[in-house]
Amino acid sequence: MTLIAIFFPSLSFLLRGKLLTALLCLILQITLIGWIPATIWAVVSLQNARSDKRNAKLIKAIRTK
Repeated sequence: MTLIAIFFPSLSFLLRGKLLTALLCLILQITLIGWIPATIWAVVSLQNARSDKRNAKLIKAIRTK
């Protein structure tokens, strides 16, 4: 998924169900200069989603003890 975020930033958002964000990212990545910020945005967003999922799992594990 990280490679998708690097090479196709808007597709990364689209696959995660964020339609408006994908559209905004697509508009940004149309320009050559905007491709780099769009890629960084997609990778950081992907990492944040992974950490949110991991934190939710840890909280669930703590509550069951």
